[in-house]
Amino acid sequence: MAGGSTLPKRALGRELRRLRERSGTNQAAAARAIEVSPQTIGRLEDGHASRPTTLQINGLCDRYGASDEERRFVLDLLQDSRTAKQSGGGWWRAYADQIPADFNHYLGLEEVATRVTTWQETLLPGLMQIPEYRREMIWTESPQLAPDDVERRIAVSEQRLKNLRDSKFRLNALLSEAVLRHGVGGSAVMPRQLNHLLALGEAANVSIRVVPFRARSLVGLLVRSFVLLEFEVLPNVRLTEPPVVYVEGFTGSLYLERREEVTQYRAAADEIERVALDEQETRALIAKVAKEFKT
Repeated sequence: MAGGSTLPKRALGRELRRLRERSGTNQAAAARAIEVSPQTIGRLEDGHASRPTTLQINGLCDRYGASDEERRFVLDLLQDSRTAKQSGGGWWRAYADQIPADFNHYLGLEEVATRVTTWQETLLPGLMQIPEYRREMIWTESPQLAPDDVERRIAVSEQRLKNLRDSKFRLNALLSEAVLRHGVGGSAVMPRQLNHLLALGEAANVSIRVVPFRARSLVGLLVRSFVLLEFEVLPNVRLTEPPVVYVEGFTGSLYLERREEVTQYRAAADEIERVALDEQETRALIAKVAKEFKT
């Protein structure tokens, strides 16, 4: 994508829509506040506005009653959208203290996705984690966090589960056998976590398949963990939002949207799926490992 990443614009639009809807402001009233057309507000929220100014974004923040923290975050996204024009099509965003705890770029994408395909080598996807599993991972990553902060993070994770109850949303989870066998929380947590996976797999919009250790293809080892997010038509400009590949790192996250990159990851997912156990075989393996953790 010669023009650079569109993801910062899309993240900016989602956050502005969230703030507007929270404040009870319609698009017409928002447009009057900064002297533009309602159509311009719609394009801005869909990530298709050409050049929103700092003055306009500040005006919207005033109208929406944004906090200082939310305003800084929105202005950071505006700056990212400007500098992304020089990027090579991907967007790297380091985790920052100023990002509100109830919002980050991946969650914004996941919330509006209609299909998520994830390949995980070592840990379960967040959408599939029970609170006890998630708590163990938070303590490992941030042992200095206060208990109240840990519980707030878990509450945010729990909000994500609403997607799984939406019949228009589909989760295609491809897991290495190692994911089942890493003892996160030990025998106190893993049997419940694995039984939770079995329950999730019964939903019509959720597919869980495990790649066993004996699988001959090494593509999954080469490509490492990733998430492919796909979307439906944007409400205002009536265009399909391009798919995004998300690769999480220890100090930041990479978002890829160039067609060639997405195509490569889609092909990798197809190859990983080819060597995975079918859903019935996967259920049998999950149940077997759950019993092993109990003994």
